Amino acid sequence: MNITVTLIAQMIAFLLLIWFVNRVLWTPVMDLMNARQKRIADGLAAAEKGKQEQADAERRAAEMVGESKQQAAEIIASAQRRAKEIEEEAKENALADADRIKVAAKAEIDREVNQAREHLRKQVASIAIAGAEKVLKQKIDAKAHDKLLSDLAAQI
Repeated sequence: MNITVTLIAQMIAFLLLIWFVNRVLWTPVMDLMNARQKRIADGLAAAEKGKQEQADAERRAAEMVGESKQQAAEIIASAQRRAKEIEEEAKENALADADRIKVAAKAEIDREVNQAREHLRKQVASIAIAGAEKVLKQKIDAKAHDKLLSDLAAQI
């Protein structure tokens, strides 16, 4: 009978030991292991989330660079259009100025031509009067008239 009581006492001691280990040692160790597993899982999730955020940031940065390039191209195209407009305006202004200068020069030339004609008329009139005076002072002679006329033509 000793064996049975000893065996039962050992079984009770073993069960108490299992209960004690489970209660005092096993549960806290498992809680620590679960907490560590949770921290590792959270860290991995945060790393994955960080990678996703980095990929999103890179995508947004690429989009922003693309938009910036597009805006730069639009600004350059706009500047080129404006430069052509300014060039065309300058050409038109230059042509208008050239036409105005031509008209003014033509008017000046016409005025000077008219002045020269008037001056020539006055000279021709004075030469004709001088020639008529010479003809009237001398006697009428065909040879003398020819000579006076040739002198008059030379003066003109």
